[in-house]
Amino acid sequence: MQHALTFVIATLCILTICYRFYGVFFVRKVLKADDAQVTPSHLLEDGKDYVPTKKWVNFGSHFAAIAAAGPLVGPVLAAQYGYLPGMLWLLIGCVVGGAVHDTVVLFASMKHRGKSLSEVAKRELGPVAGWCTGLAMLFIITITMAGLSMVVVHALERNPWGTFAVFMTIPVAICVGLWERLTGSMKAASWAGIIAIMACVVIGPYIQASAFGEWLSLRASTVSLVLPVYAFFATALPVWMLLTPRGYLSSFMKIGVFGALIVGVVFINPEIQFPAITQFIHGGGPVLAGPVWPFISITIACGAISGFHAFIGSGTTPKQIDKWSDILPVGFGAMLAECVVGVMALIAATALHPADYFAINSAPEVFAGLGMQVVNLPTLSQEIGLDLSGRTGGAVTLAVGMADIFTRIPWFSHLSSYFFQFVVMFEAVFILTAVDSGTRVARYLLQDFFGDLWAPLKRTDWWPGAVACSIVACLLWGYLLNSGDINSVWALFGVSNQLMASIGLMIGATIILRLADKRRYMLTCLIPLAYLYVTVNYAAYWMVAHVYFNPLAKGFNLFNGTISIIMVALGAVIMVASILRWIKLWQARSEGVVEDVAATV
Repeated sequence: MQHALTFVIATLCILTICYRFYGVFFVRKVLKADDAQVTPSHLLEDGKDYVPTKKWVNFGSHFAAIAAAGPLVGPVLAAQYGYLPGMLWLLIGCVVGGAVHDTVVLFASMKHRGKSLSEVAKRELGPVAGWCTGLAMLFIITITMAGLSMVVVHALERNPWGTFAVFMTIPVAICVGLWERLTGSMKAASWAGIIAIMACVVIGPYIQASAFGEWLSLRASTVSLVLPVYAFFATALPVWMLLTPRGYLSSFMKIGVFGALIVGVVFINPEIQFPAITQFIHGGGPVLAGPVWPFISITIACGAISGFHAFIGSGTTPKQIDKWSDILPVGFGAMLAECVVGVMALIAATALHPADYFAINSAPEVFAGLGMQVVNLPTLSQEIGLDLSGRTGGAVTLAVGMADIFTRIPWFSHLSSYFFQFVVMFEAVFILTAVDSGTRVARYLLQDFFGDLWAPLKRTDWWPGAVACSIVACLLWGYLLNSGDINSVWALFGVSNQLMASIGLMIGATIILRLADKRRYMLTCLIPLAYLYVTVNYAAYWMVAHVYFNPLAKGFNLFNGTISIIMVALGAVIMVASILRWIKLWQARSEGVVEDVAATV
């Protein structure tokens, strides 16, 4: 049996070495980050969006933004294949792909004065590629909301304690926002908010046993309908009232939970009970229907390589970088830190007995067909006070695994239910924060697209347009949320997410070919791009042929299949535009011509 501490030490050593050597090489030699040049935060400083910020403050905010629920859920679902495929993809994918992608997208956006990726694509690859990139961004943000929300659905169904704790974070965050707004004291408001959130978890058992608890024992279908409605109202509120204070409070929760998990792993050093490879690597698994390749690479996105990071890397972060060299810790370093989060989530899942894991992550009738017998699940269910069987989606598995590790510490042996519900709330709060901000981004994208047809929609402060586009955004991802199971929806999210990462690498390869001293440096983007592009397209084909357009499959859905085909087509158009651009740049470099782009800093 392997032990968890071995994986933690190996991960930290590998990532430290890669940061010190490959990260420094990529930023200094390939991108030629030069602190003598002025960054957009100084060039366009306005005290609002463009604000020079210290690198470690930037690191913290950037890490909090990219490390949402993805690195928690993806590795848990991918544990179906054993611990080895997930561990290898997290480490290799992060260093070779994810860290390069995040850094080069951040660099490209800064070179174009902090513009979004669609604007960068328009200037680097042409207007057609830019339009396709913007449309792809709309697809991924919509699908991301559905995939992440489905995780919340299965964590809160038939769980009044968790539902109460998560619901109470809304008024708590609003009170924190109002307190800070009225008094200007964020420190006092934060302490009050943290204490209130902890109190909600503590009084949860009394709520669960009451008549109010019975009312909060919701079915999955009910939660699926409530979440889009909630998202609409949350999007309508000012960001300072709900989104910002809850995101701020959740950052403390993230640091505390994973700090405690690392300490727990170090002291308990649990055994990894999963084998290196399971019998499901060829497909047919109860959690993920497809084979280990390509599904390992679309199931684990955040933590390895994620296109969603391009929204952050070409959003707020490039407008706050103080010096060009800061992209090393902020872009490269934050991605490596997220990989550590993914590894810890994988450890928490694989420390469970495989039969217990599959009983949680598959429907009872499906688990019955596996011929497995649960080992510790009845005891865990009794200690937690909740029926854990059939709670798919990854969130419950992670909460059970983490609670199991925490309660092996003698002082905490009788607190399983509290640890479990706290982790559920921790996951749900992060996801709902992402849903709030993601729905806003989708609304802005819709207003931008339809604003070309009707000018008033371009104005984000015009409330009829904002309300209408918010409703459309919620209806789109709400339909996806209610249209399939976690298998099909998470795969759709994975395909769209990794397609976005492919687009980011295409733009990165273009800007490296245009600016780098040596043309061969573009291989830093082309190598991960080649793997990811083939993987994404094959995964999309597999899901369309075997699931979305297959009437006998559980995830049969013509709408999801059509979206997959459209996304693949968008990716193909952008790839063709990229290749044509590369040929032109290569020839220009051969002739000694270094092409400039007027929009760059």
